[in-house]
Amino acid sequence: MGSVDDDSSLVEQGLLQDEESRRYTGDGSVDFKGRPVLKENTGNWRACPFILGKHSFFHLFSYALHNLFCSFYIYGMCTLTLSASVPALKPAECVGSICPSATPSQYAVFFFGLYMIALGTGGIKPCVSSFGADQFDDTDSQERIKKGSFFNWFYFSINIGALVSSSLIVWIQENRGWGLGFGIPALFMGLAIGSFFIGTPLYRFQKPGGSPLTRMCQVVVASFQKRNLAVPEDSSLLYETPEKTSAIEGSRKLGHSDELRCLDRAAVVSEAESKTGNYSNPWRLCTVTQVEELKILIRMFPVWATGIIFAAVYAQMSTLFVEQGTMMDTTIGSFSIPPASLSTFDVISVIFWVPVYDRVIVPIARKFTGKERGFTELQRMGIGLFISILCMSAAAVVEIVRLQLAKELDLVDKPVAVPLSIFWQIPQYFLLGAAEVFTFVGQLEFFYDQSPDAMRSLCSALSLLTTSLGNYLSSFILTVVTYLTTQGGKPGWIPNNLNEGHLDNFFWLLAGLSLLNMLVYIVAAKRYKQKKAT
Repeated sequence: MGSVDDDSSLVEQGLLQDEESRRYTGDGSVDFKGRPVLKENTGNWRACPFILGKHSFFHLFSYALHNLFCSFYIYGMCTLTLSASVPALKPAECVGSICPSATPSQYAVFFFGLYMIALGTGGIKPCVSSFGADQFDDTDSQERIKKGSFFNWFYFSINIGALVSSSLIVWIQENRGWGLGFGIPALFMGLAIGSFFIGTPLYRFQKPGGSPLTRMCQVVVASFQKRNLAVPEDSSLLYETPEKTSAIEGSRKLGHSDELRCLDRAAVVSEAESKTGNYSNPWRLCTVTQVEELKILIRMFPVWATGIIFAAVYAQMSTLFVEQGTMMDTTIGSFSIPPASLSTFDVISVIFWVPVYDRVIVPIARKFTGKERGFTELQRMGIGLFISILCMSAAAVVEIVRLQLAKELDLVDKPVAVPLSIFWQIPQYFLLGAAEVFTFVGQLEFFYDQSPDAMRSLCSALSLLTTSLGNYLSSFILTVVTYLTTQGGKPGWIPNNLNEGHLDNFFWLLAGLSLLNMLVYIVAAKRYKQKKAT
């Protein structure tokens, strides 16, 4: 009888402990004092307004923000404000058409501000989306669904800031002066940083795991040093810590995968290590989790690379779409629309598509796919790549219509605008905005979810790197096309006078490259193996 009571007591005690543990996050996150955090008091959507608000205010000035680097950014903003306001720090006023050049010291102050902003941006932008997503517990099914929504609304907040920046702030800079135009974003940036720190007690923090670059180098060095050792068929013989938690601070253990077995040599225990029992030198012996970190990055590479072509398509919004718009009718009555301002329709498109995707498309897709987020990250990105093909095709069709009208009105040899409304460009901007919501937000989700726990900011930075590489690729393609199409004295596809060129061919070229890129992406996505976190 006594043993039955004891067993009953143990069961009750176990249930109580299980209930108590469920009150805390299961992903190892802690509060700002390093203590385990209660779900009901921290993280989730209650913490996100401080993060999203800060990021939205950041975009009043430009695209991109986190802690030490916040100070660099705000210093840069204040420096730019001073360089545009203080007479000694800005060039003298123009006299008629003659504008005095800035002095070397004035240039120095101006570029110091720009480089401080660049430094702050580089340190902040990869961390914000990861830090926001860290507020949701991976081990809680309900919070995982909310995490998917977070990425959507994170991108939404970026575009709200961009909309204000490209309209109100630009108007202030043009009509009220650059000093005020820089000063207002600097003020709001300060307020945003202040509100961000006010939310500190609500945040969940992941413990820093050290330098991921160092760990990757250790795997490469250790596997090279043990290149003559055989990798055992039984993966359980590879070195891993016996504890439940990983040897890497703030990271869960990763299950072994069968590809790239040459790297597994870094986790092979040599005879000398087995005899001495010394497993403490990470440059000679790495854990399975550490090896899998590098494998994950290598597996991500093909998916990552396909984002570069998409970014090259996206770059046309601020380059050739604008050039195309300058050769169209930009007037509405007595009002003239700056062609560059049409990019606002891309921002409006994103603001439209984010809530539609989050509140309409995802619930419908969830019923058919059974997936928490409606689509997998890879499916979502693939849809965006398909829409980018439609975007380039729409731009090409508009250019065909414009060139045909130029021919009919005998304007081919005249560098003047064709009487075709610039609003014909709206569909291509609208499609580009939809492609952004699927691809760019899908990238944020993919590189966060599939990255090792201690490498999330690094992987977020890699996803952002596609944007800059896409711009370089766009410039390279443009250079090559210009060189090849101007041979023999021909005007080429993209001459100064677009009426005698064939910009439509360039758009078709990008549509073709996008189609090829999507096919490569489909192959890479099918071969991709999801990470196995324990």
